[in-house]
Amino acid sequence: MYVSLFLEMEIPKSLRTFFNEAGEIAAFTTGFFRELIRPKHEFREFIKQCYIIGYKSLPLIAITGFIMGLVLTMQLRPSLTSYGVEAELPVMVSLAVVREIGPVITALIFAGKIGSSMGAELGSMRVTEQIDAMDVSGTNPFKFLVVTRVLAATLMLPILVVLSDTISLYGTYIGVNIRGNTSSSLFFSQVFHSLEYSDALPATIKTFFFGFAVGIIGCYKGYYSKRGTEGVGRAANSAVVIASLAVFILDLLAVQITDVLGIN
Repeated sequence: MYVSLFLEMEIPKSLRTFFNEAGEIAAFTTGFFRELIRPKHEFREFIKQCYIIGYKSLPLIAITGFIMGLVLTMQLRPSLTSYGVEAELPVMVSLAVVREIGPVITALIFAGKIGSSMGAELGSMRVTEQIDAMDVSGTNPFKFLVVTRVLAATLMLPILVVLSDTISLYGTYIGVNIRGNTSSSLFFSQVFHSLEYSDALPATIKTFFFGFAVGIIGCYKGYYSKRGTEGVGRAANSAVVIASLAVFILDLLAVQITDVLGIN
């Protein structure tokens, strides 16, 4: 009786839309792995996308990392000074940046820049029928457009996070010396003495999943864009929103896994 009543209940439209889109993204992801291992591989396009996604994102990531380290240091200093532990400022900031703040903030900036770019670019190609033309001409548009971009995003984000963390630590050093006088050798000796592999390794591993999620969602939204130019704008916007949400969810799962494994 209760089962029949449950089956007769009308599922809200928003919930149906959510599950439908989740299923389509899962199928899209399955298609990515299927095309990834199937020859022929678009190596030149992959290198091009690594340049566009990685190298051209570096200035924005570098500026964000520097400001992040500088501001975090300036914000934490008064609190630590009131407790008499100002000497621990480099250690606390470096641990916060390497473990959590650096990977998440960099991934969100990455989602905003690369996710929207993928959604808009592939969306415009879809509405102008360029993807259909590639398919007719014998080129596999999914492998050429999607696989190369997702793989490049997956590999480039961890590199950008490492660079961002490094620049952020330099920003921390500048922030420490605004109201103090700490030598670079003492500062970095204190920082690297406090950091362990258990701090850097899980943070680096989860950035691969961040990059993969941003690439998959951005490409999915653009590849199946509809409704002309209006659909291109919606694809870019929804790619950023969903990719950012995915980063937070993946980060939550990563924290829970490392906590269960006793890594942190």
